[in-house]
Amino acid sequence: MPRLALTCFALQLVLRVATGAVWCYDSQDPKCGPSMWKDLAQGCGGDNQSPINIDRHKVQRDSNLGDFHFEGYDQAPPAMWKLSNDGHTVIKRGESMSEHINITRGGLLEKYRALQFHFHWGNLKGNGSEHTIDGHQFPMELHLVHMNTKYKTFREAKGHPNGLAVLGFLFKVSHADNSNYNTIVAGLKNISHPGDFVDLASTFCLNNLLPSVAHLSKYYRYQGSLTTPDCAEAVVWTVFEEPIAISQSQLNAFVNTLHFRTNGTSPVKMTDNFRPPQPLKNRKVYASKDATISHSTMPSASLPLLSLLLALLVVYFLGPS
Repeated sequence: MPRLALTCFALQLVLRVATGAVWCYDSQDPKCGPSMWKDLAQGCGGDNQSPINIDRHKVQRDSNLGDFHFEGYDQAPPAMWKLSNDGHTVIKRGESMSEHINITRGGLLEKYRALQFHFHWGNLKGNGSEHTIDGHQFPMELHLVHMNTKYKTFREAKGHPNGLAVLGFLFKVSHADNSNYNTIVAGLKNISHPGDFVDLASTFCLNNLLPSVAHLSKYYRYQGSLTTPDCAEAVVWTVFEEPIAISQSQLNAFVNTLHFRTNGTSPVKMTDNFRPPQPLKNRKVYASKDATISHSTMPSASLPLLSLLLALLVVYFLGPS
């Protein structure tokens, strides 16, 4: 079996199976949902867990967080994209995520090779991104998972804080379909149940799934974890500021078409497959050179009045008696 296939097989086992324990989302069964994961996998109760809320009033600017170099993102792979339902999400992995698809720079100290991408979403009435910005949850989130090329296996990589680099992209709903997602959306009907997989009708460049290049220099960086058990704290996270636009009907295709893995006989719609934000604790969140940082909410027109008030107070307390 080729090395990449072995790596992706290991990724499937570790990312989606909680070391022998059964885990799920609250929409499946609250008894094995995210609040219970720390009892199923000790790592899920760690100090550097993901996702988080990104508070733009508290992020710190890091001028070293510049542009990424996306190697191979502009090339459609020769093999077909294979999409599957793994019982928790819709995921793309396998040989077509070949070794020529890598990321460097963007504040990363190593080269990271693409392994897979997958999605998290909510329901027809609620949002479902994992990361939030200033407390706002988005309709859906895309994760592109990469492994540090200095490590030979996924198991080895997840034992190091710099072992993995995940790019997180948030979504917003627009009036028009995003044609770059038509192929994926069309394939969903063929993977309705866990274990289903399909070769998509056409292949495409990964760049097609992302916001325009002009927006890829705006992102936030922090040290975190996988967002599913075993929640290994081995991820350099990058969450991009600019959402990807898709239509409501495209979003509904994720919500209405797919089903979770269950122990019962009745299928359960795959909705709300996200982990809520985890405590930041002692970590810092950094903003790239072009990302938005929120400053004081005090209107600028109030500043002269504040200065005048301070001057009057100084005169009152320090002036002649």
